[in-house]
Amino acid sequence: MLSKAVHMWTVTYVPAPGVWWLGCQNKDMDKAQNAPVSLISMLARFAEHWAPKKIAEINDYDVKIVKLHGEFTWHRHPDTDEFFLVIDGRLQIQLRDGDVTLTPDELFVVPKGVEHCPKADVETSVMLIEPRGVVNTGDAGGDLTAELADLT
Repeated sequence: MLSKAVHMWTVTYVPAPGVWWLGCQNKDMDKAQNAPVSLISMLARFAEHWAPKKIAEINDYDVKIVKLHGEFTWHRHPDTDEFFLVIDGRLQIQLRDGDVTLTPDELFVVPKGVEHCPKADVETSVMLIEPRGVVNTGDAGGDLTAELADLT
């Protein structure tokens, strides 16, 4: 396991049919200790929906994975954009002026301050990249607010 205290990271995202890897390399550590992070293995470690899990850090950002199913809550993040990358499934990001639908290998960035509501009619796995401390329900709060679990 890589130390959380060190902040110099190189991240490599390599998609391949059926295999997803997020290689996280701490530049200050001996190369023998570096290891890629398997998104498939990380996703297999939990089943709950709408509960993001941290799998890596990039400077002051958290790299998260989450399983989605059903409709979330309308919310906005007044101070940050929100990055969605679909790993598996299908994600509809509802926006007040039209919806965006994502399938595997597609990403979308919701601009800061834009109200949105993620929705997944089938179980969908997503990667999020957000500044450390961002709450999943943004300014809405409520029952779906989840404490970020750390899988690193």
